[in-house]
Amino acid sequence: MFHVPYRGSAPALTDLISGQVQVMFDLTASSIGYIRAGQLRALAVTTVKRSKALPELPTVGDFVPGYEASAVGGIGAPKGTPVEIIQKLNVEINAGLADPDVRSRYAALGSVPNPGSPADFGKLIADETEKWAKVIKFAGIKAE
Repeated sequence: MFHVPYRGSAPALTDLISGQVQVMFDLTASSIGYIRAGQLRALAVTTVKRSKALPELPTVGDFVPGYEASAVGGIGAPKGTPVEIIQKLNVEINAGLADPDVRSRYAALGSVPNPGSPADFGKLIADETEKWAKVIKFAGIKAE
């Protein structure tokens, strides 16, 4: 395969649908509408578990044991933001993520909200950084 860097999902999906490229790793939320409309054929999901939104799809890990790659999204604040503000934001964001309508919308897009504390998110970032650092080192990837 030849890697083609794109500036986002929209132009990459346009080229995929038109046949300019043959394969793409994309976020479910960006491509699920095209998959459901039959414009794209999804092959697998990269998460550990099958997607509830696309349960018929296997995981890449079914074919490549140990494979897992998930998108991580979160909300941050500038360094030095008062703890009280961080705590208030965390409470309100978690309340929003607990709302059934919000959870339903996430589910429809193939996403799973993961409410937690700022410490939980910091640990997730640290764990992901460590995981991908190993991949980068193993593959011999260097910054250009």
